[in-house]
Amino acid sequence: MSHSQKTKVTNIIIFIVLALGAIAMIAPLLWMLSTSVKEKQDVFALPPVWIPEVFQFGKYKEIWEAGPLLSGIKNSVIVAVSVTVVGTFTSSVAAFAFAKLRFPHKNKLFLALIASMMIPYPTVMIPQFMMFSKLGWIDTLLPLIVPGLFGNVVMIFFLRQYLLSVPDAIIEAAKIDGSSYFRLYSSITFPLIKPAVAAQLILWFMGIWNDYLAPIIYLNSPETQTLQLVIANFNATYAIQTDYPLIMAASIIALLPVLIIFLIFQKQIIESVAISGVKG
Repeated sequence: MSHSQKTKVTNIIIFIVLALGAIAMIAPLLWMLSTSVKEKQDVFALPPVWIPEVFQFGKYKEIWEAGPLLSGIKNSVIVAVSVTVVGTFTSSVAAFAFAKLRFPHKNKLFLALIASMMIPYPTVMIPQFMMFSKLGWIDTLLPLIVPGLFGNVVMIFFLRQYLLSVPDAIIEAAKIDGSSYFRLYSSITFPLIKPAVAAQLILWFMGIWNDYLAPIIYLNSPETQTLQLVIANFNATYAIQTDYPLIMAASIIALLPVLIIFLIFQKQIIESVAISGVKG
């Protein structure tokens, strides 16, 4: 077998393996979409009914009356947007400071920041709850918003490592020209790290949007619940009635914002991965 034939066979095998992996990952999403437009009796049919004979879109109307879905979406948007927008700004500023500025004990402070990532969340969960309870923030969105406004340790670490590959000569030249630190950040540094920021932003947004643990700790009333709590209540209420089409319809609605964010920022994410590969 010639070299070209071996390469062709290898490529075919790789394609088949990747195709099988893609099918395995996308099949649950397709099943969720299919279930949301089925009749109840079709959900447990054997053999499985992937494409129903008649598409039932009534559940997408019913979910708005079955629970506080609209308020859940609003609360999740408030938390996710405020935290990711403000937190991304503070994280990028901190990463710029740790990567390019000189100040006493910079490396020790950065190591302390990284060490905080090793603390399991359950160890700080109770002290945080007690602190927010004394502040009167329980059953409000403030415990979900305020801590994230000061940045994300993972994003700071990622952006700091990304900025280390930017030549210091660019920063020094701007300093000689009289640029302030904020101008160094806004005009020179931030445009260089936009792909990395976009990649981290969508990952952070997904984490906040899909978060279930923190909201269930701090939120009680239906008016303050986030979307994930609303869907969990749907699951607890309607799974008993085997109304899985309604649960899947609500899950599709919850998935859409993350999908839209990914479609908007996919170019920057791909650029970030490509640039990181070249620099690595």
